[in-house]
Amino acid sequence: MLLENNLDKILIIDFGSQFTQLIARKVRELNIFCEIISHNKSKNYKFEKNIKGIILSGGPLNVYQNKKINFNKNILKLNIPILGICFGHQIISKELGGTVKQAKSREFGLAKVVKLKKSILTQNFFTKNTANVWMSHGDEVKKLPKNFKVIAKSSNSKLCMIENLKKKIYGIQFHPEVSHTNKGKVILRNFALKICKIKKNWSPKNQKLKLINQIKDQVGNSKVICALSGGVDSSVVANLINNAIGKNLTCIFVNTGLLRKNEEKQVVNLFKNKLKLNLIYVNAEKIFIKKLKNISDPEKKRKVIGNLFIKIFEKYAKKIKNVKYLAQGTLYPDLIESKSVTGSQTSKIKSHHNVGGLPKKMKLKLVEPLKYLFKDEVRKLGLELNLSKEIISRHPFPGPGLAIRMPGVITDEKIKILKEADNYFISALKEYNLYDKIWQAYAALLPVKTVGVMGDNRTYEYLCLLRAITSEDGMTADYFQFNKSFMQMISNKIVNNIRGINRVVYDVTSKPPSTIELE
Repeated sequence: MLLENNLDKILIIDFGSQFTQLIARKVRELNIFCEIISHNKSKNYKFEKNIKGIILSGGPLNVYQNKKINFNKNILKLNIPILGICFGHQIISKELGGTVKQAKSREFGLAKVVKLKKSILTQNFFTKNTANVWMSHGDEVKKLPKNFKVIAKSSNSKLCMIENLKKKIYGIQFHPEVSHTNKGKVILRNFALKICKIKKNWSPKNQKLKLINQIKDQVGNSKVICALSGGVDSSVVANLINNAIGKNLTCIFVNTGLLRKNEEKQVVNLFKNKLKLNLIYVNAEKIFIKKLKNISDPEKKRKVIGNLFIKIFEKYAKKIKNVKYLAQGTLYPDLIESKSVTGSQTSKIKSHHNVGGLPKKMKLKLVEPLKYLFKDEVRKLGLELNLSKEIISRHPFPGPGLAIRMPGVITDEKIKILKEADNYFISALKEYNLYDKIWQAYAALLPVKTVGVMGDNRTYEYLCLLRAITSEDGMTADYFQFNKSFMQMISNKIVNNIRGINRVVYDVTSKPPSTIELE
């Protein structure tokens, strides 16, 4: 029996929101175990006594799309505390006799809610009877269900917080799980600890044991190969699986030719020589660059890279023999952007090479122990596994590597230029003690040449874009604000030292509306 089967927990029912896992993440930060299931599976789900509370997520549907919504109405009769968020708030209202209609004025982004009455749910949430929250809805509750009262309102949603105190059912129109909602975590804390009265029972140590047991259950005595990049995610996966199956694990590090400067030497030295993992180094630079020749479409790049990785792994799996599984460092944001995680309706943003970029037919089965975790959770797990700060603090680096940091056609010349620019940028961040203050930073080479003047001569060279962002989980992000002197220094250093670049720009776009990577 898995560890979590014995734990009291909060059950999150997913209606396809991009932010469902953020709810789980915030609950886990309270040291409380939680589980996510799709609304499509809720009718067959066995509601055990250890479920102390239920959260209904947001989603892209409206409550009148009856054919697409498979809501289990019996959930509202379980006598378990319930919190509905956004769509969850609306479905509670509709099913219990209220009215939900299209709003005259939609609310997307920051909004202010005003307190109307005291509630256990909002203790320590409001400041002078107001709170700044993040809304994302086109429908609204127009009429209260029977026996419900209004807790708070916004200018465009008069019933944006409601409660049935006797049945312990609550609905809120905004998203407390996103960082944009000021003190949103207080809402989830009040619901879990004060309303559900669940005790703290979860920690990185629990998570480590859970994942190791799941790996053992999944792979048994079979051999596993792990796609190792040297980054945080694949390093944690390798160590988890090593803890679970020991010598049955073989790590394969593929040099695609699209890595950062000298990265292949650093990875081999660290994992083979220092950590003593069973590691195979594959130099496949020529193969990858040849296959990517004349391809400019980002989705095609990802699929070509994903397919090549699998072919290489399957080739070495034959040599090792009895390999049935491929382990990857896939994280939850990868799944969210590539496909629906729970089977609910979500929008695909882009394919990740290790998710949407994989071939439909694979001989190897996947092991992805981190696929429901965020980067910060993976880092905590890495510390629990005693990985060094050198590994844990590394900025995220995409599997397709520099291929998606040079929009347009890939060439040897562009790769060489970009490796140098990225190296200068990252080295400067470390020198100025900025690296650990930033979630992710990189240089990109845009498919644009501009006119410049150097030494009284005309130049016509590439434009280098620098990007550095701050984030809690990679789901939302903002740009890092450098001071002017640093920007002048790094711009001069890149232009003066790299032939092929005569202009440097800085990306000041947040996520959303952009993504962290360019492609």
